[in-house]
Amino acid sequence: MAGGQRVLGLVLAGGAGRQLGPLTADRAKSAVPFGGLYRVVDFALSNLVNGGVQRICVLTQYKSHSLNRHITTTWRLNTLLGSYVAPVPAQQWRGPHWQAGSADAIYQSLSLIDSDRPDLVIVVGADHVYRMDPRQMIEAHRAWGAGVTVAAIPVPRTAAMAFGVAETAADGHRICSFEEKPADPPGLPDSPDEAFASMGNYVFDRDVLVEALRKDAGDGHSRHSIGGDIVPALVREGAAHAYDFLQNKVSGADGRDQGYWREVGTIDSYFDAHMDLCAVHPVFNLYNDQWPILTSVPPQPPAKFVHEESDRVGRAFNSLVSNGVIVSGGLIRGSVLSPGVRVDSWARVERSVLLNNVRVGRRAVVADAILDKNVIVLEGAKVGLDKERDWARGFVVSSGGVTVVGKGQVVAP
Repeated sequence: MAGGQRVLGLVLAGGAGRQLGPLTADRAKSAVPFGGLYRVVDFALSNLVNGGVQRICVLTQYKSHSLNRHITTTWRLNTLLGSYVAPVPAQQWRGPHWQAGSADAIYQSLSLIDSDRPDLVIVVGADHVYRMDPRQMIEAHRAWGAGVTVAAIPVPRTAAMAFGVAETAADGHRICSFEEKPADPPGLPDSPDEAFASMGNYVFDRDVLVEALRKDAGDGHSRHSIGGDIVPALVREGAAHAYDFLQNKVSGADGRDQGYWREVGTIDSYFDAHMDLCAVHPVFNLYNDQWPILTSVPPQPPAKFVHEESDRVGRAFNSLVSNGVIVSGGLIRGSVLSPGVRVDSWARVERSVLLNNVRVGRRAVVADAILDKNVIVLEGAKVGLDKERDWARGFVVSSGGVTVVGKGQVVAP
């Protein structure tokens, strides 16, 4: 319940995440590990649960096995009190076709809404790193009498071309126009170099959502997208409003991470979000225990640093080191090490993200790189230093110069 109304949460987690390849070669985008201990989907789910929305369906589709397993083993709420987080794979309930878009994903699962009978439905994406109290957005939605409220954030106009962009009326919240990925985003009245970008989070009145989805399903010209079709239709009816994310106040947040929001759908944005965590004063603080990011932590022993012999010293600076890690005479700088990582003597890891059970051999060097699970870097090997050689060896190199080594590969000298 939120504000006395029954709220159902829907998390859209069916995206393939092709721009995150090879990290999404055998997992959904929202199941990609993040920040050492988490999956990307944990941020959206933590915001909902911390904010009192505790009946949640996660709509999945693409390579969803690891995502479904994570949700069923990690997100077990108190069913005695009617709380649940349930993965809902695409099941072709409304015909012999897979989900054709975000709106179609919900339309195919209308039975979830029918059976839960909520007053409001909050729809959120599953591939963003942020904190947000949904209760404040729900309160604004009710105060405005909106049919749909869109969470939005000011971004540079050059970046806004990748998002849905809202233009608001003089009251600052009623949306008078909404365009998905516009070539020339409209600037804000008080900041013409910024635009109001949709975050992919929405609050709907249930009846408004169901009626809009049914109309959209019968439109043969629709792309069946919430941002591309459903919201513009409700804008034309005068029922759409925008909620400014920068006004959202989260318990325990300070001035640095208030308003932090990162879409991690590309290799570079995923890497940059990790580097944000490594800063001495991070712009996103994982240590806020008043609004925790929830997950299950593997039962591994504490991290261990060994050897203290002149140039053979196990040490880490400005880094996140997870449980089960052993740094045995190696050097870690500005990196994130996930559970079970091993870094051997005289090895060096700088500005990198190492996922579970990576092994970095003696005198090896890893720099500006992402290594997926179970990668082995052999003794004396180097990865991330010579981008042309990385490319020639079959590794992905992003436009920002980040080398990505896929799951289980061996990096030779």
